[in-house]
Amino acid sequence: MTMSTTPSNLAALACVGTLLAALAMPLQAQQAQPTTDSSLFQDFGGLDVLRKVVDDTLALALADVRIKDTFKDVDMKRLARLITEQFCELTGGPCKYSGDPMKEVHQGLGLSNRQFNALVEDLQQAMDQSRVPSRTQNRLLALLAPMQRSIVSK
Repeated sequence: MTMSTTPSNLAALACVGTLLAALAMPLQAQQAQPTTDSSLFQDFGGLDVLRKVVDDTLALALADVRIKDTFKDVDMKRLARLITEQFCELTGGPCKYSGDPMKEVHQGLGLSNRQFNALVEDLQQAMDQSRVPSRTQNRLLALLAPMQRSIVSK
């Protein structure tokens, strides 16, 4: 069976590659580091596009049977604000992430790779809906991938 090379398939393959690379990284390199170059923030479309992508991602996640229960009892407005801050800082934007470290936030939740990957797929769909170019998507995903080890515990 061969896979076609549509933009969606290429983006999915890039995401899988990014996640596999994160799994292979040494533990000390697992902390996501913001870029000091604001070009990714600008390429993304700035804060308005980041907010829309985060809002759309969370809406998709709440409708996603694979992970919607994960967000039960979560203050979604606060979560959206924190993720937007995080994405903004990671992409070189003017924001500062005010939340707790990923390991602390997700400790005890028992999240699986399946759930992590489902959220990544929802994020990719939201970025596609906002017409974020694949190259820009992949740059953000590469910054987020190291968080996998801090989030997944089973």
